[in-house]
Formats: sequence, structure tokens, C-alpha cells
Amino acid sequence: MSKKYFGTDGIRGRVGEYPITPDFMLKLGWAAGMAFRKMGACKVLVGKDTRISGYMFESALEAGLTSAGADVMLLGPMPTPAIAYLSRTFQAEAGIVISASHNPHDDNGIKFFSGKGTKLPDELELMIEELLDTPMTVVESSKIGKVSRINDASGRYIEFCKSSVPTGTNFAGLKIVIDCAHGATYKVAPSVFRELGAEVVVLSAQPNGLNINDNCGSTHMGPLQAAVLAEHADLGIAFDGDGDRVLMVDHTGAIVDGDDLLFVIARDLHERGKLQGGVVGTLMSNLGLELALADLSIPFVRANVGDRYVIAELQERNWLVGGENSGHVVCFNHTTTGDAIIAALQVLMALKSRNEGLAQTRQALRKCPQVLINVRFGGGESPLEHPAVKEASARVTQAMAGRGRVLLRKSGTEPLVRVMVEGEDENQVRGYAEELAKLVTEVSA
Repeated sequence: MSKKYFGTDGIRGRVGEYPITPDFMLKLGWAAGMAFRKMGACKVLVGKDTRISGYMFESALEAGLTSAGADVMLLGPMPTPAIAYLSRTFQAEAGIVISASHNPHDDNGIKFFSGKGTKLPDELELMIEELLDTPMTVVESSKIGKVSRINDASGRYIEFCKSSVPTGTNFAGLKIVIDCAHGATYKVAPSVFRELGAEVVVLSAQPNGLNINDNCGSTHMGPLQAAVLAEHADLGIAFDGDGDRVLMVDHTGAIVDGDDLLFVIARDLHERGKLQGGVVGTLMSNLGLELALADLSIPFVRANVGDRYVIAELQERNWLVGGENSGHVVCFNHTTTGDAIIAALQVLMALKSRNEGLAQTRQALRKCPQVLINVRFGGGESPLEHPAVKEASARVTQAMAGRGRVLLRKSGTEPLVRVMVEGEDENQVRGYAEELAKLVTEVSA
């Protein structure tokens, strides 16, 4: 069955536009509470990022959950991966995050975690959706859920993050700049790195409900690059609004993306004999990552774009490390979902073990030139199914002889075909991309 409300990462949209409205959130809380209660006694954790609409939706979800007989524990502003972790430690049936991640303040959304800190199974999401289409009821007064607040949530999560590095780890002598995107990491991230001995300069940690991701964080790297250079820092770390995505800046001001970070972490685990299998990337992971891992005899597979698919592939193969070039990095040896703070700590540990700076340690990964051309088509039959397009794609792939690749895919939101070619020779890559884009245009006419 296809889902009506749930996408690949929960439910998300513009505040005030259905379904991101208070009345829908009330009904969603009730439906979720009813579904979770089928598993017995029901305790649900609710956390949020710093956008102003979070207060409104927190209250609506709280009312819906308690009307279904679920007990609610409020965490306040906390990173998304913290809710996944705390759902496990409090032995809750589920955790709910009110967040639109890297989007601006006028968007919001809901993400769910199971009591094990993982994404909800499809059958549970479908059960919630079915309940949303039924009349809302209220349990008898004696069974209405109770609400409490977890006052030490930040401290618990800080200690969990620190436990992902060996006891006694000290980053003394390391100067880092942290950009918290005026988001959910604004309290915990500076504390984690300071308590581990680093000198920390903090940017964008004054949330006012409206400034989340506003010209800051991992989607706007300019301020962090400038600050790293101005402060003569060793590196910079940028989080997104809900703390599940991380990018970095080296001491020269160059951006270090998720592919780079994934390589640094995987190579360190491999050298210490702790990698366990290989690495999961996505269809958009740079070919250079695949080639660099191959040079180390580390297996690499690609999942569909989205951390949900990366995590599913890791679980299927019983591997530990995966991620996206956008900065979602999953370290299953420490946690159950993408966690920006924990990923950043694993990178710092890798730098420490090699006694290298970030600019030096990423050099073994040489990114391949990548050309992306968007071709608009008028709907109807997909041009990707046209025999001429399939033949040309196969021919170009064969011509690059394993040192390049072609990716043709339809946009999920617009009538566009994305033509992407990457390889070692930029001129050759551009020529192939333009050739394929021209052919897609012709067959779409």
C-alpha cells in the first residue's frame, strides 16, 4: 500500500498548510497513541528543534497522545538523534521529533522513532494512517495519559556522545569553530567538544524561533568558512537545524562534505580492524569515494538517496558505516541513526590517530568531476525508457570502463530528468553529459 502522509522521513510541509496544522497534529497524536497502545502500556517521548511552531505542535501532539491513553515525556529542544537514543534508554514505545531538519522556520514536520531508536516499520506507519481516517475518540478519564518533562535530557545525551570515544580522550590543543544553525544542537554540541578538551568558538547558537538554518549551518557554509580563517582554527563543524547532518571546513576554509567524512571514518575503522564489512553510500555519492575505498579493498554499495535507505542497507548487510554526501553519516557501532555530533567525534578521533589535519587526511580521496544537467519533459512516458536513451547510457558507461558512471533519474517533485555523469576527465564527462542531455531532450519533444 502507498502512504498518504508519510514520506521517506516522516511528514513535512509548510506551517499552516495541511497537514502541518494544529488540528492534524492533534489527530496524528491520537492515531499514533492508539497504534502504540496496541503494544501494551504506552510511553512516548516528544522532542523538537528550535522553530517557533514547535510549541504549537508539541501541545497538539501532547493532547492527542494523552487522549489515546499514552503517557508523554517532553524533552524540549534536542537533536533528532538524541530522541532516538533517549527512546531506547527510557524504554519508551516510541519517540517523536517535531522538526523540518535543514528547512527554513516556516516549514515543520514530524519524525517517528521506534522504542529501539530506529525508523518506524512500514506496517506501523500504515496503521497510523488508517487510524487518521477514523473518528477520534477519548479513553475514559481514569486512563488518560500523564505528561512529564525530562529535565536532564541534555546531560544524558552529552554523556552518550562522549561515550562514543575512548575514555580519557582529550582534544586539548585543537581549536574548532562550531556552527549550530540556531538549531537543536545549540546547547549540547559546544558542551560535548569543550568537555573533551577542545577550544571551541561557537557560531549561530542564539535561536529565536525564526532564525533556524537562516544563512548558517550545513546548508550555508560561508560564515563558518570565514570564521575558521579569521580564528586561525584547525577546523570547523557545521550542523543542520535538527542535528542529524554534519559538514566540515578544513584550516584552509575548504568545505569537507559527507563523502569525505565517510571516507575518513571508514578508513580509520579499517586500519584498526573494526570496520565490519564495507560502506554504504547513495546514488549521489561521488565516484571518487568508491574508487578510494576500492584502493583499500573496502566493499562499497549504493542505496537510494535518503538516510532511510542507507540505514536499511546497513541493517541488511550487518555493516556499520554509511551516509550521504549531504552530511548524513551513520555509525552503527555507536548509535541507531544518523548523528552529526557522534560522526564529527569519529572524524576527530581519526585525525588524532593519524596525527594529521583535516586537509591532509582527506587527500587520499580524490573527487571525480561531476556534471549534472536537468532536462524538462512534458510528462507522459518517461524518456528514460526510450531505447535510444538506454543504448546511449550503456555505451557511455562502457566507454568509461569502470572509471566513471552515468546516472539518469526522474525528479520526485518536478517534471525533470536529472542527467549526471562523473569520471576522471572533466572535459570527457561534460561532453558525455551534454550528449545524453541532448538525446533526452530530443526523445521528450
